[in-house]
Amino acid sequence: MQIKYLILIALITPSLTACGDEAQLPVEAGTGPNPKLPPPNPSLIPTINIAPAKGWPANKTPVATQGTKVAAFAERLDHPRWLYVLPNGDVLVAETNAPPKPEDTKGVKGWIMELFMKNAGSAKPSANRITLLRDTDRDGIAETRSVFLEKLNSPFGMALVGNDFYVANTDAVMRFPYAEGETRISKPGKKIINLPGGPINHHWTKNLIAGRDGKRLYVTVGSNSNVAENGIDKEIGRAAIWEVDPKHGTSRIFASGLRNPNGLGGEPHSGVLWTVVNERDEIGSDLVPDYLTSVKDGGFYGWPYSYYGQYMDERVQPQQPDLVAKAIVPDYALGPHTASLGMTFSENTSLPTQFHSGVFVGQHGSWNRKPHSGYKVIFVPFKDNKPAGIPVDVLTGFLSDKGEAFGRPVGLAIDKQGALLVADDVGNTVWRVTAAAAAEE
Repeated sequence: MQIKYLILIALITPSLTACGDEAQLPVEAGTGPNPKLPPPNPSLIPTINIAPAKGWPANKTPVATQGTKVAAFAERLDHPRWLYVLPNGDVLVAETNAPPKPEDTKGVKGWIMELFMKNAGSAKPSANRITLLRDTDRDGIAETRSVFLEKLNSPFGMALVGNDFYVANTDAVMRFPYAEGETRISKPGKKIINLPGGPINHHWTKNLIAGRDGKRLYVTVGSNSNVAENGIDKEIGRAAIWEVDPKHGTSRIFASGLRNPNGLGGEPHSGVLWTVVNERDEIGSDLVPDYLTSVKDGGFYGWPYSYYGQYMDERVQPQQPDLVAKAIVPDYALGPHTASLGMTFSENTSLPTQFHSGVFVGQHGSWNRKPHSGYKVIFVPFKDNKPAGIPVDVLTGFLSDKGEAFGRPVGLAIDKQGALLVADDVGNTVWRVTAAAAAEE
């Protein structure tokens, strides 16, 4: 069987990037509060247009927007995906990758996609650790690093509540004791609650944040498929944001129908929960926009039966028209296939004034669109606690002229000096964006 697959790949790989469709609309048409949604355009072989992982050439960095500058905060990391800033200013970075998913790559299509993901730099064994970065002299470069936690299971989200440090592994929420200033946690953690994992575990990243009072955690759980093609029974508890009571080890579904939510944040003034969501693939380069949205308690957002509110996806059978009728339209589209993953509100940023109210979004970049989309960090301005206006490019230059990926931005955070930190899992770097005129402290 392996030989047959190799022959198949040898025959079709040169032509795969020529298959599928090409975008008829610019990314901007699928961005903002009222995106254009053309009819679906599925193809027998899906559009595959991955930017091969290259890494950053010497002395090259992303391109920072006017009025800002960028430099490496820490380099030579191992697939850094997510960030968290402790109260004392220490920066935690989850060095992590997908766990083994033996059932997610079955069949010819799954095997082909696995090969392409390797080409994109997303198939190395997971380091399974959280690393602490400390900028002792506040010069914008981490002088020291230490293993903060290790022997985890594809860790992602992190949150500190009092002396309790929570980590979202791919299959469980864990709690560890933390003392301010320590550079390593050696005491064993306690499992608070299991999360959906298993042999498919299609969207493996689980993020978490703490509510304002610290009594509840909010945890993202992505779907186990693109559009429930593995069976709706494989989606129990997935495509949702969970509310977890860590004291009692209980949970409930806070919101559902969210294909792959990742970034989470509380709007600083209203406290309303917001998320960024990766939408579905394989119905054309112009569909479906990823999105930024406020999250309503008990809300349903369409997946898998519909997208962007009540646009029915005919691939999903049988349909659920009564449920689709309740699907909530997202607040703000982020462009089709941009793979918007990271988000952080700009509260307390020291960047120029135009960035003082809104959300930074890390767009990891497309594989299912021609031409590429994403591969940058953008800023969505807010007014009256809601998105207002067109997005602003903050960091670009992640793609070469040949379409290779120097880097791919993922998690974001604001550090104690108000700079924007960006985890780059292909460049293996955490970048730091500051105001161009700001003197280094």
